[in-house]
Amino acid sequence: MSKVFLVVTFGVFLLLPAAMAAPPAVQQEQTMKHDGKIETKYDGLTSETVMRLRKMKVTCSGFKDNFKDGCVSIDVALHLPGTQLNYVSNVTLQLVFETKDWQQRHSPDQRDLAVIVDAETLRLGRMNLVPKGDSTMDEKMVETLEATVPYDVFKKIALSQSVALQIGGSTVELRDKNRAALRDLNSRVIPREQSQR
Repeated sequence: MSKVFLVVTFGVFLLLPAAMAAPPAVQQEQTMKHDGKIETKYDGLTSETVMRLRKMKVTCSGFKDNFKDGCVSIDVALHLPGTQLNYVSNVTLQLVFETKDWQQRHSPDQRDLAVIVDAETLRLGRMNLVPKGDSTMDEKMVETLEATVPYDVFKKIALSQSVALQIGGSTVELRDKNRAALRDLNSRVIPREQSQR
């Protein structure tokens, strides 16, 4: 009987510090299922690792004031030199517009990108038109605009409570699922403090 008591007491003293150090399950942040597809690949030609949120739908009601009856999606890629996962050199942000109205293209003077993050406006410059790979005619008009932004701007977007994208005079707000996917993408970058341990 005393051997059993000794073993149980020893086990309690051994496990007690670990139980005290673990955070309560109630305090752990719950992650939202965002349905976005995130992939990480190494590109040997450019010698960089690319973490990418594949094309994810934002809305199909179009932009406010402009671009009616179309769908807007985002595609985001983090570019990390070499094979490391703790330093992002830059971020590529693409907005994909799909509509049946071929008259709704964004003219070059209507491609300036501003991002409203928690009531702060970040002006990120003019977006570039990404050429379509194939030249086949389609009943839908697909226009892809791209901008390269610094990682600290992307991080501010990913960790915000509200995000609206403004192209020219039109605005669209990211949904909760979009912001959750951006947070998930950002969480895959290893902070430098953790990588040096």
